[in-house]
Amino acid sequence: MTHTQQLSATGRRKEAVAQVRLKSGQGRIVVNGRSVEEYFPRPTLQMLIRQPFMMTQTLDKYDCVARVNGGGLSGQAGALQHGISRALSTIDQTLRATLRKGSFLTRDSRAKERKKYGRKGARKRFQWTKR
Repeated sequence: MTHTQQLSATGRRKEAVAQVRLKSGQGRIVVNGRSVEEYFPRPTLQMLIRQPFMMTQTLDKYDCVARVNGGGLSGQAGALQHGISRALSTIDQTLRATLRKGSFLTRDSRAKERKKYGRKGARKRFQWTKR
């Protein structure tokens, strides 16, 4: 990847979609125009986002600019992690095996189960009364 070239990828999780652009830099991560620490105040979510960089030892090699929408903070963080992983694997094919081992390239397909009729939610039932 040349100095001015940037690479984009899309990540998804639950209802969230993240469009990620990676370019050579010092490791800054900007999400929707704000720093990652400002957008995701929970340290666990920040760690989740940085995991693909940590695992491939590329934390200070690339700058990441991302646009996320839909879902909640947890879903958005997962989508961002997925997008970053996909971009990294496209940049350098040798990182692909490492990212695959951490299962960062697999889209987490778990989503909210639909509500069923005659019930309070997806699984909850009304209390049964004998008399």
